[in-house]
Amino acid sequence: MFESVLIANRGEIAVRIAKTLRQMGIRSVVVASIPDRRSLAVRTADAWVLLEGYSAAESYLDVDAVIAAAKAEGCQAIHPGYGFLSERADFAERCAAEGITFIGPPPAVLRGMGDKAAARQLAIANDVPVVPGWDGDDDPETLVGEAASIGYPVMLKARGGGGGRGMREVFAAEDLPEAIESARREAIAAFGDGRLLLEKLVTNAHHVEVQVLADTQGNVIHLGERDCSVQRRHQKLIEESPSPVVDDALRERLTGYALKLARAINYVNAGTFEFLVSVPTETSSLPLSQARERERGGEGPDVYFLEVNPRLQVEHPVTEIVTGLDLVELQLRIAAGEPLPLKQEDVQFSGHAIEFRINAEDPWDGFKPSAGRIDALSTGPVARADFGFAAGDTVPANYDSLLGKLIVDGRDRAAALETIEEAAHHVELHGPTTNLELLRRAVLHPDFALGAATVEWLEGCQEELLAAAPPQEHWAAAAASVAMLENTWWEFRPWKAAVWIGPGPTTIWLSDGQAVKRATVSRGRDGLLVAIADEETELRILEGNNQGFPAEITWRTNSESRPLVSVGKGDVGEGRPFLVRDEYGHESYQASAIYVVPPPPLPRRAHTAAEGATAITAPLAGTIAAVRVAEGDEVAEGQLFLVLEAMKMEHRITAPSAGVVKAVHVRERDVVREGDTLLELA
Repeated sequence: MFESVLIANRGEIAVRIAKTLRQMGIRSVVVASIPDRRSLAVRTADAWVLLEGYSAAESYLDVDAVIAAAKAEGCQAIHPGYGFLSERADFAERCAAEGITFIGPPPAVLRGMGDKAAARQLAIANDVPVVPGWDGDDDPETLVGEAASIGYPVMLKARGGGGGRGMREVFAAEDLPEAIESARREAIAAFGDGRLLLEKLVTNAHHVEVQVLADTQGNVIHLGERDCSVQRRHQKLIEESPSPVVDDALRERLTGYALKLARAINYVNAGTFEFLVSVPTETSSLPLSQARERERGGEGPDVYFLEVNPRLQVEHPVTEIVTGLDLVELQLRIAAGEPLPLKQEDVQFSGHAIEFRINAEDPWDGFKPSAGRIDALSTGPVARADFGFAAGDTVPANYDSLLGKLIVDGRDRAAALETIEEAAHHVELHGPTTNLELLRRAVLHPDFALGAATVEWLEGCQEELLAAAPPQEHWAAAAASVAMLENTWWEFRPWKAAVWIGPGPTTIWLSDGQAVKRATVSRGRDGLLVAIADEETELRILEGNNQGFPAEITWRTNSESRPLVSVGKGDVGEGRPFLVRDEYGHESYQASAIYVVPPPPLPRRAHTAAEGATAITAPLAGTIAAVRVAEGDEVAEGQLFLVLEAMKMEHRITAPSAGVVKAVHVRERDVVREGDTLLELA
């Protein structure tokens, strides 16, 4: 076994790998860019090496610098994590040339499966069904012609890499040229590989993947499947194992395809074989549809092989929970030449696991990335929390927005759903805005509970999920709790609550992430009186508990509802979440996250440039990826001005109205701050 391993990655995966290395008694060394030099990964590892750069290209994608770090620290092996160099065959070859073990598949496998086009061709050669598409020459003219042959809508994909980068859905021929340029640019930035392919866009499908392990002795096993259908912009957000739409017969088909392909290419180490499972339209319950199909003599739903991710996946913890295995440890043992310690019949599956990917982004503001300092972070009593940050850390804008993952298990899916919803309530994260509340609302939706959330579901349901507002009683209970906690000690006696509130009304501003409301709290006859807009709610404390974490207060309202408020320890302040739910259970959306916010600023006049031109400013900090207009251009409303890249995502800046471009203040690759003037529109 290795004595020292370099982790060529950052964030939560670097922390997660370092923990397994420590458990195995192996020294861990992590590389870190300048923005990451004080990161949790650096503090977790036994040693670290600074990579002199800010962007991924200048640091984590710099092969020479990573190899030099491994040699300087005497590391016998490099674990690439996921993303960055994890699928680069040239990097694996360089490791071999330097006498360093690459913890992943051999270069031949990476070339054969890391390239989505090569993987498609291998599947076709082995009679594994694939989505109709084109994986040949990728010059724009060829892609335009092949898209017409395939028929719209089509999916444009980066041939290398993963994580939803370099993927574009295209519904009309006139949109394809811009999509090609954008996808290629994003793929080059993320993976250093701008090659593209086309596939027919398959709708109403589940994204189901099979985890495979293979050693150097030719032993190959699978660890079941994961369902990763809840996605936004092709980035997975909620994952679970087993899939709610896979029965025993379909599981046998999927795992059979995965093992067949793994053996065909002589796969080694951990890999994920990904499929689309097309859902019959007759019902949203796929296992029932499969049973009906087989009664008619059919094989079940359509299954299409997508690709192989020849690396560790972000969602690997759900497989670890249901199998009880440590995938990183198994990766290390395989790389060291050890045979797999178990056969297929030895793999035992138990219970159900669900994972949330918590990203630093604001769903209520167009999923705007949210970098900055984390003032407080606590995950409470959950099964597992894999985070790349801790309280006091700063989330840089240079990389992707993943903060960490919340993973729970249950005896079955219903129990796991209840646990993940409860676990989300216990997360206390102050600083960057996150998508956690959206994920919590998603699992409360009846479609998700039924297993009917397909790959299009979240984006189709997004407006509904974001618009789900807390009921009036929840707003009132949060306001009453703030007022009481600001004016009392943690002691709950109903007859004293009104006395301690003070003689005058208390004004509190609250938000659920979308709406901002002004509440005034004053003494009532038997408790507290909360006025919000034109509606008053009287609340009386039923009971309180300040012994556990979080503290809880149960109120009774004048409508006899019983909202239960959970609050974190510490002083009440801006950004402090008040998690409110109905004490005796709730239907969809009757659980609310409400925050204390500062009073909104007085309205200001729109910033305008000289001579009547309107200044178009940067909505967030980032790098200018493309400029599409020049001074003097006449533009129509909605026309693309430029593309701003932040946290590895592209944001389109468009014309708010028709006009003439008076001045352009930025060029491609310029770094801008939030609020910087980008151009002027007359």
